[in-house]
Amino acid sequence: HVQLVESGGGSAQAGGSLRLTCVLTESHNVDYCMGWYRQTTGKEREGVATIATGGGVTYYADSVKGRFTISRDNGENTVYLQMNSLKPEDTATYYCVAARTNHCGWHFQSGVFDYWGQGTQVTVS
Repeated sequence: HVQLVESGGGSAQAGGSLRLTCVLTESHNVDYCMGWYRQTTGKEREGVATIATGGGVTYYADSVKGRFTISRDNGENTVYLQMNSLKPEDTATYYCVAARTNHCGWHFQSGVFDYWGQGTQVTVS
């Protein structure tokens, strides 16, 4: 049974940093595109970043480019989101996502993933 377990959310001051972690509990030797989406109450959910197996191909929302970095540890089925230079508009619930494919592009644009985490709150003031 595949689960995505998130950690690392919390509060930060504007200009500060936070790091989110997501562990995919079972991979069964399947390639997974993994990443992060976020949503604020009353707004559409937004793709933040995705990364393919091996870490070679990444996608970022324009709003986070240059500030956020996604990375993964394939051996541990873990993906990280390092968030620097945080802004109040980054405040949202962040969801870890995964799709059984090594091609992230369509999934990043469409928001269609096989698995979603429960979400972790990030608040920037």
